[in-house]
Amino acid sequence: MGTRAGDHGLDDLAATARAALVREIDASGAWDADPVWRGAFEAVPRHLFVPYYYVGVRGGYERRWGEDPSPRRREEWLRGAYEDVPLATRVRDGELVSSSSQPSLMARMLVELDPGDGDAVLEIGAGTGYNAALLAHRLGDERVTTVDLDPEITESARRHLAAAGHRPAVVTGDGARGCPERAPFDRVIATCTLSSIPRPWLGQCRPGARILAPFATGLVVLRVRDAGHAEGRFLHTPAYFVPLRGGPRCEREGPDARPESLPRRVGGHELFRFLLTLTAGCLTPEEAFALWERAGHPPRERYGITVGDGRAWAWLDDPRGPHTWPLP
Repeated sequence: MGTRAGDHGLDDLAATARAALVREIDASGAWDADPVWRGAFEAVPRHLFVPYYYVGVRGGYERRWGEDPSPRRREEWLRGAYEDVPLATRVRDGELVSSSSQPSLMARMLVELDPGDGDAVLEIGAGTGYNAALLAHRLGDERVTTVDLDPEITESARRHLAAAGHRPAVVTGDGARGCPERAPFDRVIATCTLSSIPRPWLGQCRPGARILAPFATGLVVLRVRDAGHAEGRFLHTPAYFVPLRGGPRCEREGPDARPESLPRRVGGHELFRFLLTLTAGCLTPEEAFALWERAGHPPRERYGITVGDGRAWAWLDDPRGPHTWPLP
């Protein structure tokens, strides 16, 4: 899939490019804590999951695909499939709908998810199916469930996975509702940004399960105590994903991070923008700036999220300290 009959050397090129990608992720230190994931990235061919993708050009996007009539452009497509960058895979009315995440970030997330032998994993956001294939290589097809709201996305993910020799459960449905028919789960990983923590996920997890999800330009890791309680901190890693679709509408857009009353250097500071997004609707930019200064420009690891007692909140340093903000 994704290459034309008669192409010579593309299989060799794919193997060489995949090995180079693995070396690049190796050098980043992404899987220092759990090198078992190295074998998954060595084994799973990313190009089978991106038979076409889009690159940004002036005025929009340009498509690269494995069936391009030009041998040079087919080679360009294949090399691009193994670059350590996110790839736009679905664009609708000029808006990015789905993508294949940056492989080194995927590796970090899988290491932090930390699934063990026999663990059942729920993935929210099927994307191309590449992440599900990496999980299936590590855990076995029967232990992996991936959910997406868009039937076109799930159908293509299913095809890509089959082409790579994997058949995990691919479910079309609202990811915010989880997948009760496949529960209970030991791990939940989201590949889309959340604006709230979906309560059904907690109820479908075993006690002690781990949830890893993008939230407010960061990655939060929650430990589930029971169906009504979970808590955890953010990782230091920045992360930008398309929003979760489906479920209740909980818009949590960050305010303008560059109001005239703040120094220009502050408005563009990545960690300050994280605080603004996390506290949107609770703090004005001026209030967030004052807190940021008093707290000594805190990194992401000092923030966390708690779900319990019928509510959810974000916090700085202490879930029951003076700096907490309600979540939808």
